[in-house]
Amino acid sequence: MAWQDTLIRLYLYICKHYQGRLWLLARRLSNNDQPQFTDEEVLTIYLFGIIKNHRTIQGIYDYVTDHLADWFPALPCYGGYVQRLNRLHEVFAPLLEQVLEDFAPEGVLDDVRLVDSMPVVMAHEKRSSQAKVAPELANKGYCASKKMYFYGVKVHLLALPRPGTLPVPDYIGLSPGAANDLSVLRSVLPRLRDGEVYGDKIYADAELVERLAREQNVRLYTPIKKKKGQKELALTDRVYSQIVSGVRQPVESLFNWLEEKTGIEVASKVRSYKGLMVHVFGRLAAAMFMLAFNP
Repeated sequence: MAWQDTLIRLYLYICKHYQGRLWLLARRLSNNDQPQFTDEEVLTIYLFGIIKNHRTIQGIYDYVTDHLADWFPALPCYGGYVQRLNRLHEVFAPLLEQVLEDFAPEGVLDDVRLVDSMPVVMAHEKRSSQAKVAPELANKGYCASKKMYFYGVKVHLLALPRPGTLPVPDYIGLSPGAANDLSVLRSVLPRLRDGEVYGDKIYADAELVERLAREQNVRLYTPIKKKKGQKELALTDRVYSQIVSGVRQPVESLFNWLEEKTGIEVASKVRSYKGLMVHVFGRLAAAMFMLAFNP
């Protein structure tokens, strides 16, 4: 698809849903309730810039200034654009939900879910104890898979697998960096009935496994942990763990794809809670638009 077609399709999609209900999240009560540079244009520029592989708001703005000035003649100065973008921070999460609702992929295994989380890093280990940006949500946490401390938040996914391609998110959540992945999963599981959930060792909990099977007919599978003092697992346990890890591997591929396409893990330029919401949910919305509509 040509970039012009992608831009037009994205703009029309945003207009449809923003004018339908999303505008209520950012409505103006002043006399300037119909600005020349519209909220729909603000959203389109940001999402399209991410789709075009630009990683910062400055990079997106410069790209639009250099290449799309004729498309957006009323584009304000950079500071004005950032202010307008942050003002729309509450729109991005519902927009993401809308894209997922409109996504109707084929071949989904709707009785299987893959669970995992990824860090959104606002400050790396050396600066993680001093960072103070967006304290309403962000804090210092640890990412076991990357073996690092960081200051920021975590994105949590329950995804529906599709054989031979990337899974589709069924649930996307955001938590402080210090949140325990198993605790976050516990808050989501009540919405599930019948089926299977595959996760990493962090989600292993015998009591939870038994309760889910008994009360919700949900079977939770995780690799087997070594017992205290145990040097290695038995052969049958190693084979079982490899099978579980193989089933859940596509969610790791989805996270790798998200990072490759949007740079979501790197949030060192974020300076406020509003900016954090734009960064996380804006990039997720752009990624899901790419996944759903293949621009």
